[in-house]
Amino acid sequence: MSNFVLLNPAQHSKLKVITERSQAYGDAVNYVMTFPFEFRNIQSCYPIFFQRDSASDAYYPIALLGFEQNENLFLDNPGWSAPYVPLMIRRQPFLIGYQTDANDPEKRNPMVSIDMDNPRVNENDGEALFLEHGGTSDFLQQATENLELIHQAHDHSTKFMAKLAELELMEAFSMTITLSNGSENQLLGFYALNEEKVQGLSGEVLADLNQQGFLQPLFMVIASQSCVRDLVDRKNKLNTQA
Repeated sequence: MSNFVLLNPAQHSKLKVITERSQAYGDAVNYVMTFPFEFRNIQSCYPIFFQRDSASDAYYPIALLGFEQNENLFLDNPGWSAPYVPLMIRRQPFLIGYQTDANDPEKRNPMVSIDMDNPRVNENDGEALFLEHGGTSDFLQQATENLELIHQAHDHSTKFMAKLAELELMEAFSMTITLSNGSENQLLGFYALNEEKVQGLSGEVLADLNQQGFLQPLFMVIASQSCVRDLVDRKNKLNTQA
């Protein structure tokens, strides 16, 4: 369970955050949410697919990290064996929280919150959040900038996904991965772009997508599919080592 609290120097002056990547710190996930603004970096390392939120019925993009639940094929005891780490992985253990404005009860100001139950959070090891004689550390400043990026990216991502849904460019898919040892992994519950429908878009629609900043991320999704082969190779290597 998470235990997010608003971060403040008076109560949390001694807190530190461990930054290494490993299963022990919650990095063993087989997919993570991503955003169109980072697709250029994501597509060079990970396949991009989509998930559907059962509560809101809305779609969101994800970077695929493994074929099985709690399997991250990029963890490397400890470490992360890819040049780009998705922003939603890097933002841990922080999240945007909200505080009611003292001068306007109707207004809620975004604040940095931290998960006190996250195994990265402690008072002995890792990156300090606050400087000994006051002020925030470079690490906390970077974490804050990451949260601001996420905050800004949500609106663009929501509009991007709504446009894909409007144009009916997504479809449910399943994939069976046959590994070198003969075993099979099935990938279920995700959505992918229908490339034939993308290729059939009119010039007018493509121009509209480009004007809204949606065209480049659309093609980054398609380009990312070549990374499935790398995932298979990583899975085969893992099985060989086992």
